Amino acid sequence: MESFKINRNLAQLALLQRIELAEKNLKKIRKIFGRYLFSKVFSKYFINIDKISVNYSKIMRDEFSTIKKFIINKKKFLSIGAGIGGLEVLILKFLTDAHVSFIEKNYVSEKIKYGWDNLNKEGYNYLSQLDFFLKSNEISEKRYSIFDFDKKDFPKNDFDIIISIYSLDYHYDFEIYSNYLKEVMKKDSILIFDTIRPKYFKNIFEHVEIIKEDSNTVHKSHRIACRIFK
Repeated sequence: MESFKINRNLAQLALLQRIELAEKNLKKIRKIFGRYLFSKVFSKYFINIDKISVNYSKIMRDEFSTIKKFIINKKKFLSIGAGIGGLEVLILKFLTDAHVSFIEKNYVSEKIKYGWDNLNKEGYNYLSQLDFFLKSNEISEKRYSIFDFDKKDFPKNDFDIIISIYSLDYHYDFEIYSNYLKEVMKKDSILIFDTIRPKYFKNIFEHVEIIKEDSNTVHKSHRIACRIFK
């Protein structure tokens, strides 16, 4: 598969969303000059766009492989904290009659901390750039909808698959979305997300399956597939 089509603005957002895309020299610059200058200047003008595109594409293909078996023949997807949308492009090209609803932030925080945020105030994205990325990678606007998290006007329909990769319960508390998820999950819906506390969710869901263990991220985490709220 060819790499995703991205420009400088998208490469910057991809880097901020997936810090593993940063080369060693850029990580050193962040430590020396601080998060503000890294987010505003160095992450945009001191990057190799082609290299980020290649590496981001590989990361998204790897992520896709972890969820592929769960999404076969599914049509209605919800993605929470998708970033620029690489994984969702792969899903929509794999399932030609699927539709994805996105819930995302519409700003980039001045000092990105990459830690736990109880109030979910950290932002790493712009909705216009998410839209541009999807269209640039040949996804028709009929096949997706984008919702601003801070407007709280979330999609109300039921979903077959809900995905939140390194977002829900990785950077902020699951409870922020708990009531909403109860409204949009059916008995056969599957919720896939990354968490540092997989055992906790055995008290929340009838079925919890660990599908990936990751010790190389900032926080040792597990990707889990959950079905049916208790």
